[in-house]
Amino acid sequence: MELVTLADIRAAAALIAPAVVRTPLLRFDDGLWLKPESLQPVGAFKLRGAYHALARLPEDVRARGVVAYSSGNHAQAVAYAAKLFGVPATIVVPDTAPRVKVEATRSHGARVVEVPVVERETRAHELAASLGATLVPPFDHPDVIAGQGTIGLELVADLPEVATVLVPVSGGGLISGVAAAVKALSPATRVVGVEPELAGDTAASFRAGELVRWPAADRVRTAADGLRAEPSPLTFAHVLAHVDDVVTVPEDAIAAAVRLLAFRSRLVVEPSGAVTLAAYLASPTPRTAAVVSGGNVDPTTLLPLLT
Repeated sequence: MELVTLADIRAAAALIAPAVVRTPLLRFDDGLWLKPESLQPVGAFKLRGAYHALARLPEDVRARGVVAYSSGNHAQAVAYAAKLFGVPATIVVPDTAPRVKVEATRSHGARVVEVPVVERETRAHELAASLGATLVPPFDHPDVIAGQGTIGLELVADLPEVATVLVPVSGGGLISGVAAAVKALSPATRVVGVEPELAGDTAASFRAGELVRWPAADRVRTAADGLRAEPSPLTFAHVLAHVDDVVTVPEDAIAAAVRLLAFRSRLVVEPSGAVTLAAYLASPTPRTAAVVSGGNVDPTTLLPLLT
């Protein structure tokens, strides 16, 4: 299986530069820096991969429109990127998706189709076929992975001495790209994936050396709604090639990290984005950088976490 390369990621960085914020590294304490992708225009890292995937489409193909399926952040990213390119977007979301993410997707002009979570991927493929549009997957595509990998380029450029990079894991597109970039630029740096204990399928797969599937009913138990997907063969191949470890964190530690990011770092972060801080607090190490993947949290979810 052909993996994304540093050259692919550098090319992606040039393509996405007009649309994506080069997020800063923020000092959290003596050992930790935060990479707050919550500061992107759509509130999450997903814009990097979505915009890159659309930018790579031939103009005539892109003009026919795009379709995506997502629990929320990829939905917003594809809708926003489609708006920038002036093409139609249809987004399939689970009917349990946070309302803040659904309404933000609609605000970018996309048509939103809500379905039961187990039907979202099938329905997206059906819509793409019927509309003659291009399906932009949330993680299982080299262009999406390369776009997410630009985070790794920026991180190593801003902190060349970084010893450990912590990355949230769901479908695996983010950690695939970040790990590919970091390991190419700084081979001695450890790249560690972080999952909720209640959706720890990638950690189980990493230990087994092969994909271990968890039922969707198990993965949806976590409050980290952006980390309920499972890796694909493509993303898991990147994990095996470039990632040093995958760890899990409990729900109470995720909630505590959300509070700490709000009150100490002045960052509004969704539970999915807070898992890396939770992992660091459980086992602090010097010269660590944590990717804070997004901040699109429904107020009804955030309020109990802050009190």
